Amino acid sequence: MSNQYPIPWSKWHLRLHKKLLLHRDLIPHGSSILLSVSGGQDSMVLLKLIHDLKRIHKWKIHIWHGDHGWHHQSGQIAKELKEWCKKENLDFFCNCANQATTSNEAKARDWRYSCLLTTAKNLSKIDQSSPCKYILTGHTSSDRAETLILNLARGSDLAGVSSIPEVRALNNKVKLIRPLLNFSRNETAEICHQFKLPIWIDPSNENINLSRNRVRQKIMPVLEDLHPGCSIRMASLAERFSKYRDDQQAMALVLIETLQSSNGLCRTSLSKLTLTARATVLAVWLKENHVPRISSKQLEEISKKIDKKNPPGCSHLANKWTIKWVKKSIQLIQPS
Repeated sequence: MSNQYPIPWSKWHLRLHKKLLLHRDLIPHGSSILLSVSGGQDSMVLLKLIHDLKRIHKWKIHIWHGDHGWHHQSGQIAKELKEWCKKENLDFFCNCANQATTSNEAKARDWRYSCLLTTAKNLSKIDQSSPCKYILTGHTSSDRAETLILNLARGSDLAGVSSIPEVRALNNKVKLIRPLLNFSRNETAEICHQFKLPIWIDPSNENINLSRNRVRQKIMPVLEDLHPGCSIRMASLAERFSKYRDDQQAMALVLIETLQSSNGLCRTSLSKLTLTARATVLAVWLKENHVPRISSKQLEEISKKIDKKNPPGCSHLANKWTIKWVKKSIQLIQPS
């Protein structure tokens, strides 16, 4: 197949191209796509491969960069990346944050996705015939493996260990796509070297006081040395967990329909399920009713308390929601 496409074409292009042919709805032919590019090796590989495959898949590509303001070099990185994209004739957008907006990783992530969605919305307004429905990030199997290790160590539930899905809806119009989850960080480093791609290194990535950096620098190298390629296999496991979780949720929705009544859920029927099945049904039911997510520990406690052998009671949830169980039903009480 590689002879069919002239240079630049490599085994890396072939791997991603085969994946896209196998999953044609991942980044459909002719799509307008927005790439989130930090300037690090993973995002530059994403940019390289997507840009080179553009001629085959007929995409319209746009680049977005977020200047988090985390260090004194961030403004210079944004400037140099903009200049590089201009030389490559790439459509470039950038947003700058203040320190309060990105004071921690969670806030920074929310800020990035908010900016990306706004940029995609503006691009869709400019070209209504080809709306921007796909936002791409350079997450790799290494990111997935690190997240799996961190969440396992924290005692996460199934949702936690199956995080970083390949596709996630950001709203009812735009999807987040992670096309490099079958690439490792060692491979993206090799690709950068092979194609002499510029890399802008974020100094904050070297701070081992941050838990992810410590896992990345201290734990993953040891595991890769013991079992080469383990990050890809761990990422594959996380993907299987993700599909298993999706299957669980789909079956729970069907079951909820049979348990639903005007008073809530039938407590008698729900009590006949195993404890873990109860917890799954309750978690999906709470989510469907837009109740803030509760911890796996609290979910387990509620699942035990609603057993038909126990007396009526209630449990207070986040944002003043309450779940209440009486003799025959389980009810949700919204905040007043």
